[in-house]
Amino acid sequence: MAVPLTDYPFSTLPPILQTAMIYYPIIAVFGIPANVITIVILCQGKCGLSRCITSYLVAMASADLLVLITDVVFWRIKDFYFPNTFLLHTNVCPFNYFLARAATDISVWLTVAFTFDRFITICCQKLRTNYCSKKIAKVVIGSVCLLLCSKNIPFCFAFGPYYIIDNVAWGCKFKMEYYTEAAWVAFTWTDRSLNPLLPAFLIILLNARTVGSIFTASKIRRKLRESKNDADRNDPEMENRRKSITLLFTLSGNFLLLWMTFVIFFVVMRIKKHYYATGFEDPMYITDYISFMLLLLSTCTNTCIYAVTQTKFREELKNGIKYAVQIVCVLLKHSS
Repeated sequence: MAVPLTDYPFSTLPPILQTAMIYYPIIAVFGIPANVITIVILCQGKCGLSRCITSYLVAMASADLLVLITDVVFWRIKDFYFPNTFLLHTNVCPFNYFLARAATDISVWLTVAFTFDRFITICCQKLRTNYCSKKIAKVVIGSVCLLLCSKNIPFCFAFGPYYIIDNVAWGCKFKMEYYTEAAWVAFTWTDRSLNPLLPAFLIILLNARTVGSIFTASKIRRKLRESKNDADRNDPEMENRRKSITLLFTLSGNFLLLWMTFVIFFVVMRIKKHYYATGFEDPMYITDYISFMLLLLSTCTNTCIYAVTQTKFREELKNGIKYAVQIVCVLLKHSS
């Protein structure tokens, strides 16, 4: 059976494992409550966001929460601290991997869907009324979840056991044919094209078109206001648009930044056909670890983004914290 890393002296472990053993519990402890709080606050509908935007943000936070549970807690933290659980069984861990990959894909493509929704809102005024609604948002979210869960089903059959004890298979690792057989290679490239290569391209493209449309509209509105001698007054339309774009670009930029290392690593690994690291000090192993650490960080950062960019969300967050502190104080007073 596997030996927990906690059984070894911490100072003797490779630096990358030392970092990961501290890093993943931190993002789990912060990220899980943060996403739960985000979902609760957004569902109350007091943040001044449209119901369409709120639907996307709630779905994104829910997907991030599932990633933290399945990938960070049930996969990585489990391997470090509690390896000998039922999750180690070869019939179980591929399913957990499937859930983690599906949740990650859903989170990424919901970011694309949100970006596309904002693109329609700003650049396609004729489609805005019909497309940018809560009903359409629910249809898009449901379709994304269904399609990406179906797309990740092959991962349930991509693993073999690490070892067999008393005719029971334990652990799971990718079968060698996953890297060599044409069907699996095609699936792998399709998988990585759908996440994150194509999403990154679409986000950059849609944001570029959105920026161009904003600049054009801003020039036109500025000239119209100058012609009416009210250029010095506040423009509520442009102010609302500015807040919406700030949220959009911050979410998109956060995704691109944190996924970039993973994209580069995947492309280089496939070009060089270098699939297995030689040890913990191998640059390939370290880069692989760091790339996953960065992309999983994206599941924790959206709450911070909302708090920084959305005034009403920040106010609701403060009120929630005050309320929680008051409850704790009351409980402590009664217990004493």
